Amino acid sequence: MHEESTPAASRGVTSSRDVFGAPCWISLMTRDLPGAQAFYRAVLGWRFRPAALGNQFSVAVREGTPVAGIGALDAALQAPIAWTPYFAVADADETAARIRERSATVAVGPITFPVGRGALAADRDGAVFGIWEGELISDWLTWRKEAPAWLRLRTRDALDAAIFYGQVLDWACDRPGCCEVIYEKEEVVLRQEGHVLARLSSGAVETAPDPMIQPRWHVLFPVADVAGTVEAARRHGGYVLGQRYTADGEEATLRDPDGALFTVTGRSAPR
Repeated sequence: MHEESTPAASRGVTSSRDVFGAPCWISLMTRDLPGAQAFYRAVLGWRFRPAALGNQFSVAVREGTPVAGIGALDAALQAPIAWTPYFAVADADETAARIRERSATVAVGPITFPVGRGALAADRDGAVFGIWEGELISDWLTWRKEAPAWLRLRTRDALDAAIFYGQVLDWACDRPGCCEVIYEKEEVVLRQEGHVLARLSSGAVETAPDPMIQPRWHVLFPVADVAGTVEAARRHGGYVLGQRYTADGEEATLRDPDGALFTVTGRSAPR
C-alpha cells in the first residue's frame, strides 16, 4: 500500500498512486477520430498532439494546458461513444474487484497500455466511468488547478452514490492525500487539497427516455462565449439538447456528430 504522506502540491505527481481516488483524466472514444478532432477544434478551439497510448489516441490542448484525450474506438471493445471521466487508482485489478463486489459492472478491462492499465465500468445506476493505474498526464497539478474540464454526476441518490464511489476509490479514508467528501446545498462535493473535483446530485431516473435525466457523469468545458460555441457546434454537425441559465451563468448541453454528449459553461472555474 502506498503510504506517501507528502502533499501532492509539494512534489512531482506522475503516478495514479499519488492522487488515488481523484479524477485524473477525461476521455472520448469515437468512431471517427479525424472527424472528432475537426469538430472540437472548430467548436472549442482545441489543438491536438500525439499521446503516449499510441497513434490512435491524441491529447487535446487549450492554451498550452492538456484538456482531455480523444481516441479511435476499437469495435471489439464495445465501449460507448461518450465523454468518460477516469479516476486514479493504485491497483486496477483490486479496484475492479471492488466494483464487482458492490453489484456494479466492469465492462472492459483492466487492459494494459504502454504507460498503465485501465478499465471501463458502470456504477449501480448505470453511470459510466473509468479507472486508471499508472502514469498520469504530464502536468496533472496544472490540470487540476486550471480545471479545463469539470465533472458532475447526476444520479438517483447522491449519498448512495458517494458511498459506492467512496468504497471503490478510497474517498474519505484514513490514507494521506485522499479526497474529501462534503455534503452542501443538497449536493455531495468531492475535494482534494481545497480544489473542487466533482459534484454529485440526486434526481436522475434510470428509465427516463431523455439522456439528460438518466444517471450519467456530465463533463463540462468552460468557454468564453456559450452562445457562440452553440452556433459553432450547429455549423459543424453538432446538436443542441438544451440550454439553461443558472445562478452561476449560462450552460448548454451539446451532442457531437458521433453522438457524444458534453456541456459548455460560461463559468471560469468550478465552485
